[in-house]
Amino acid sequence: LSDSHLRAQGMNSSNEIRLRLRFYKDVAENADVLRQKFAHQTTIKNPDYFLKIRGYHIWFNIKGAKKTYYSPHLHIELEPKGESETHIRGLFGPDPTLWTFFMFLHFIVAGLFLIFGGIAYSNYVLKNPYQSNLVVMGLMVVIWVLLYFIAKQIRYSGNDQMNELEQLFEEIIAS
Repeated sequence: LSDSHLRAQGMNSSNEIRLRLRFYKDVAENADVLRQKFAHQTTIKNPDYFLKIRGYHIWFNIKGAKKTYYSPHLHIELEPKGESETHIRGLFGPDPTLWTFFMFLHFIVAGLFLIFGGIAYSNYVLKNPYQSNLVVMGLMVVIWVLLYFIAKQIRYSGNDQMNELEQLFEEIIAS
């Protein structure tokens, strides 16, 4: 498929980092037929990828030697639009363990920011020194920004594997 056709379908096949990791695609095939194509792929032993299917939800994961901490996964949902058409919703995401770890770090940073903000306000009202609390709050903001850039770097590192998952997805649909 051409790059302009993929863009019209909501996907971008270039090697640029995607800002939106979602895509939508309409396929002129029955959802059950498409599901069978993906089910058939699960019977093929591939050392690099595996698929998991639950109803009309399909997950593509990287496994084996190719799997790293930044390896993405692809979740697609098949939505029947009629007897001979299917709407596909796709979402690329980070490894669930990594995502949980990042969310944990964000909650810790936010909690510390709020706690030290409350302590700084109390000290201000009581006319006690509060500058050290403001320093900790500033440090939490720096950590938030650092976490953002780390997440962008992880997404960038996984971009090639994201393209591989997209290519595998396209090959299965075309089969």
